[in-house]
Formats: sequence, C-alpha cells, structure tokens
Amino acid sequence: MRTSNPALNSKTFDPSRVGYGAGQMTIEGTVNRVGILLFLILLSASFVWSRAISAWDPSEVMPLVGLGLIGGLVFAIATVLKPSWAPKTAPLYALTEGLFLGGVSALMERQFPGVVIQAVALTFGTLFCLLAAYKTGLIRATENFKLGIFAATGGIAMLYLVNIVLRMFGGGGIGFIHESGTYGIAFSVFVVAIAALNLVLDFDFIEQGAEHGAPKYMEWYGAFGLVVTLVWLYLEILRLLAKLQSRD
Repeated sequence: MRTSNPALNSKTFDPSRVGYGAGQMTIEGTVNRVGILLFLILLSASFVWSRAISAWDPSEVMPLVGLGLIGGLVFAIATVLKPSWAPKTAPLYALTEGLFLGGVSALMERQFPGVVIQAVALTFGTLFCLLAAYKTGLIRATENFKLGIFAATGGIAMLYLVNIVLRMFGGGGIGFIHESGTYGIAFSVFVVAIAALNLVLDFDFIEQGAEHGAPKYMEWYGAFGLVVTLVWLYLEILRLLAKLQSRD
C-alpha cells in the first residue's frame, strides 16, 4: 500500500500480523472509542471549568492546567511511539487533556463571554461537514493532498516551536501568532483551515485501517488521532474568535 503517512504502511495493516481470531479494527469500533475519549475529556474539563468559573482568582486552577498540559503531552507521545499501548494511554491522554482544555476554556470565557460555546459549535460543525464531504467523495485524501497537509502542518509546528523558544529566552515571540491585527487573524484562519483538513487524513487513516484488517487496538489509536486533531482545531478556533472579539 502506497501512502505518504508513515503510520500507514504495509506492516501496520498486514492481516498476517493480526490473526483473524485476534479481532480487527472496524469503523464502528473506532467511532465508539472516539465517543469514549470525548466523554473523558468533557468529564475532566467540566471539573476544572466549574472550579475556575466559581473561583475568585482563576489562577487557582493553573496547577491543574499545567498538569493537564504536561500529562497530555506525555501520554500523546507515548501513544504515538507505541500504538499498541493506545487502549491504556489514549484514555489517560483524554483525562489529562481535559484538565488543560477546561482551564483554558474557562479563562477565555471570563475574558470573552460566549466564546467557548461558539468554538465548540464551530469545531463539531466543521467535523460533520468534512465527514459528509469525505463520505460523498467531494474531498479525497490523495497523495498530493496528504503531502500538502503534512508540509503545512509541519511548518506550523516549527513556527510554534520557534515562538516558544523565543519567549522562553526573553524574546517577544513571533508577533502575528498572538496579535489581533489583520496578519494575526489571517494567520489564525490559515491554521484553522489546516487543522480542519487534518480531519480528512484521520478519516482516511481509520477507513484504511478497517479495510486492511489492522489490529483491534488500532481502533483506540485511530480514535486518539482524530481526537488530537479535534483538540487542536478547537484551540485554534478559540484563539481566532478571541482575536476577533478583542477587535470590537
């Protein structure tokens, strides 16, 4: 199978490695696991959200936000490096990432009332629209499409990394990433578009995994990948809406 995605190769989807009695990846099973991961995120996010909203000083929840950020990163890296651990590490990722999302969302809501529900609605609206476009063939994960999205995603990741390094060493960072001016908003729109198109790659990953008889644990891995993209998309939409509201 020829693909530009390093996670999708002939060894990953070789039925001889799975065995027909061992259970194989299905689209339905993956969808169910996406639901479980989203529920776990909502559970921990709601906990931090309620504490942040009711607290006199929102900074009281920052330790939980930091724990969620670091924990989510650790479990995400572990899942990527060892996909067979996904049945255990993916739920742990969801629980810790929820701590981070709940805190960030509450802080943004305090500053820009109504922004969170808008971001959630736009995130899932984008998910369902792209899923419909993918299922009807309006958009296809061709090799050129994959390469373009991989390149754009990698470029964004490098830009964010450089920005973090600059800020760590006392620099001002890359201005347009955070600014609400024309360039800042244009950049956020571009990042939102790339994050959204990554969903198409996730759909393709799940579909190919089911078609090639991937191991059962890949349902968790596919669900993890889709949820990671949704989290990124939500945060970028939240950032874009905050920039737009700050201009009013």
